[in-house]
Amino acid sequence: VANHLSTLDDPVMWGVLPTATYFDSKTTRWSMGAADICFTNPVSSAFFRNGQVIETFRGRGIWQPAVDLAIEKVNNGGWVHLFGEGKVCQTPTYDSQNGVAQLTRFKWGVGRIIMEAKSHPTVIPIWLTGFDQLMPEGRKPPFNFLPRAGADLSITFGEPIPAEELFEAANSKGSSEDIVRSKLTDVVKKRVELLGRSVSGLMLGQTQVPRSL
Repeated sequence: VANHLSTLDDPVMWGVLPTATYFDSKTTRWSMGAADICFTNPVSSAFFRNGQVIETFRGRGIWQPAVDLAIEKVNNGGWVHLFGEGKVCQTPTYDSQNGVAQLTRFKWGVGRIIMEAKSHPTVIPIWLTGFDQLMPEGRKPPFNFLPRAGADLSITFGEPIPAEELFEAANSKGSSEDIVRSKLTDVVKKRVELLGRSVSGLMLGQTQVPRSL
């Protein structure tokens, strides 16, 4: 589960893996992609489906088939990558409390996938930096489709979230399923934030994104 800085996060992150990993669905990530971005025509739809992207509809909540399929993949030993925020959130948009930046609320689908897995999955927090400079938001066409050269990128993998943290959240006595899903999601969000602060500082690397090329 990672923060989400640009539309190029996913292809750049996993595009650097050894070519051999792409020939086995077990070593290729499954990801959830927005229907209104990735599945807008037959060509792009075929491209993303063959790239193990699950068509996900904004606004349809956590009970849609996309989340069901993600749970099925996890239960079959698959690797599912999630951007917890569910949208691109670049550093200038982060809220802060007492001088500490806060990630946008993570979507409850994260908690549902963990909650309904047959056994607690290994959950690895990931922190991205520099992708907001590679593809900054707010540029005018056609530049909004073009990566900016010279971006300094990093991908940091944290330690797996301790199983006892997930177990404690999943077994909250007297809690409704909604509360359990919320607690599981919050555990993941806090772990991604902690990793981000260890890499990018308390403000999570907040900078003003240049509006020019």
